[in-house]
Amino acid sequence: QVQLVESGGDLVQPGGSLRLSCAASGFTFINYDMSWYRQAPGKERELVAIIREGGTLNYANSVKGRFSISRDNAKATVYLQMNSLKPEDTAVYYCNAKTYYPRIQDYWGQGTQVTVSS
Repeated sequence: QVQLVESGGDLVQPGGSLRLSCAASGFTFINYDMSWYRQAPGKERELVAIIREGGTLNYANSVKGRFSISRDNAKATVYLQMNSLKPEDTAVYYCNAKTYYPRIQDYWGQGTQVTVSS
């Protein structure tokens, strides 16, 4: 069975840092693009960062320069290092895996809560 299990969410003060982890199992991790999304109440789910199977990186403008996505293919784990956190970063953060060959497959984790507040 496919599993994506997020961890690392916490309550943190503005300016602080967190590292989220997503442990994957049940599929061939190296063939998948891995992404982090987030969603706050009343807002649409937003793509935060993506690291493709070939290693290319892209970030939402709102997190450029503050967040960094990485992957460890040997551990089948993707990370999101979050620095200089702001209250507007508060959301549930979701891990996503997607591949296109031999057909499109798209998997989601259950999410981890990040709260940035004084």
